[in-house]
Amino acid sequence: MQRALEVFGRVDVLVNNAGAGQVGTAEEIPDAALRAMLEQHLFGPAAYVRAVLPHMRERRSGAIVQMSSQGGRMSFPAVGSYSAGKFALEGWSEALAGEVAPFGIRVLIVEPSRFRTAFNAADVLNTVQESAIYDEAVGAVRTNMAEADGIQEGDPTRAAQVIRDMLDTPDAPLRLPLGAEAVRNLTRIYRAALDDVEKWASVSESADFPGMPPAVRAF
Repeated sequence: MQRALEVFGRVDVLVNNAGAGQVGTAEEIPDAALRAMLEQHLFGPAAYVRAVLPHMRERRSGAIVQMSSQGGRMSFPAVGSYSAGKFALEGWSEALAGEVAPFGIRVLIVEPSRFRTAFNAADVLNTVQESAIYDEAVGAVRTNMAEADGIQEGDPTRAAQVIRDMLDTPDAPLRLPLGAEAVRNLTRIYRAALDDVEKWASVSESADFPGMPPAVRAF
């Protein structure tokens, strides 16, 4: 951060882009591998944000781009440890957005689907020791993750331009699904989640003390 200021005099945008996938079931992933996902996808970005915020606050401008994933809003068997890191990043970043908005700083959470990077490469994708016990449940996922390298639908160059354009868009959303697959998947899971909330609303509401007025929040 200090070097960037020495060279450029200011930092307009921080992009937290580093990340890697991990394949393994909850029983197969040891503590160290689970912690590594949280270190990489939450604690690393958080450290960079803390480093840049004093400068952005002083200038009362700037943008923070958090590269999450469609796996930061949905998950499926064998990618739970990866999604744990991305879910954590999204929750932390949603709070961050409200904290820094009064200083003119914007937060953009990007949720890509599959893009043609090294993410699925054999020397990048982390695969833990596999147990045959889970072959029926996650065998297809393991194969799909390994075979996707080089055939992903998303174009990283186009993605970068979309992100850059969004930073100049006054009404940009907090979360930006990136890629057609992400749009389809997140649309599906949001609708399913809303259906569940509405279906079980009376059961959920019955947990309150009787006669309590609706809670009013300032946020």
